[in-house]
Amino acid sequence: MRTAQPSRAPPAARPDPTHPARLDAEEAHRVSQNRPAAVIVLAAGEGTRMRSATPKVLHAIGGRTLLGHAMTAARSLDPDHLVVVVRHGRDRVAPHVVEVDPKALVADQDEIKGTGRAVRCGLNVLPPGLTGTVVVTYGDVPLLSGATLGDLLVAHTASGAAATVLTATVDDPTGYGRVIRADDGTVLGIVEHKDADEGQRAVREINSGIYAFDAEVLASALARVGTDNVQGEVYLTDVLGIARADGLTVSARCTDDVWQVEGVNDRAQLAALGAELNRRVLRRAMVAGVTVRDPGTTWVDVQVDLEPDVTLLPGVQLLGRTRVRGGATVGPDTTLVDSEVGAGATVVRTQAVRAVIGDGVVVGPFAHLRPGTVLRAAEGADPPVPWPAGDRPATGSPAGGYADVTDEGATRS
Repeated sequence: MRTAQPSRAPPAARPDPTHPARLDAEEAHRVSQNRPAAVIVLAAGEGTRMRSATPKVLHAIGGRTLLGHAMTAARSLDPDHLVVVVRHGRDRVAPHVVEVDPKALVADQDEIKGTGRAVRCGLNVLPPGLTGTVVVTYGDVPLLSGATLGDLLVAHTASGAAATVLTATVDDPTGYGRVIRADDGTVLGIVEHKDADEGQRAVREINSGIYAFDAEVLASALARVGTDNVQGEVYLTDVLGIARADGLTVSARCTDDVWQVEGVNDRAQLAALGAELNRRVLRRAMVAGVTVRDPGTTWVDVQVDLEPDVTLLPGVQLLGRTRVRGGATVGPDTTLVDSEVGAGATVVRTQAVRAVIGDGVVVGPFAHLRPGTVLRAAEGADPPVPWPAGDRPATGSPAGGYADVTDEGATRS
């Protein structure tokens, strides 16, 4: 059983996943030879603790839904089949699956509850007699990367195990299922917190609920999993016990990045994971040559494209597929949505949606660019010169490189 995850910050001490070496490793995993037969993403949960009319997996951080993040990581493994299991909010979730990845398959979970049943429903839409590796993940773990899934897949293939579980070590494992290992390092089983004895509760290695399975073992074991438990559900963790009973090996891969296995159950966790994702996006940008004057007030979506030597001043939000070219300065207090900023441009206290700001153009302060606005530098204007603090001319004052704002889509407030 995948336990509900407490609303708390994971341990702070861990290697930085945005270090260039790790970014290179992530790219390498995208072309890994360890290609799974299928990835099944479980997205059927009700998400009652979100207190929302919107299905939990459709809430967004970093400009992408939780499910969108999960599907992007899953697709990076280049599986033969990508399946998303849905139930609650199906009328909204299923179309979103197709929008994110038209090749993905949608499987419907029936009235039988449990993660094991959800995976069984996912297998039902795949070709009969499927062989190879099946990876199981969730639609509410937005920071899980393709690189980490790739690590799990490589470890599973190398070990020759029937099943491999992704685990993490935390300072406070309260509420999580504990991973119990044998002397040889293989997994004996997973014990839920409420069922664990004092010795087992001292174990700090927890189950993430993310697995790699041999497809034939998975199908055979699920056929033998019942609902004889307090919750009356089909538990995916029971597959591990069945595999062990059949004399097969169950292994584990421990990640050193606990954030990646943190799920979203409520709005507080949504905010915490959103902030951590933004920190990673900004760290990646700064490593690549972008100046971020105040990371605490700067928000950049995952699909934003920033070239080296861009400067972001405090209070900037870059959303959607915004692109900012080298040498441009954005901010302070600027929000750009699906917009393009040219090389060397300056955008001050501006809100723009689907606008194009040309090379060397200076916009703002207090500008509003409507969708479709295209601004180019005035004919024959000198290149813009940085103004000393406090000496920038008022809006509309003539200055080299200021935009000739004649487009009907551009207004000032």
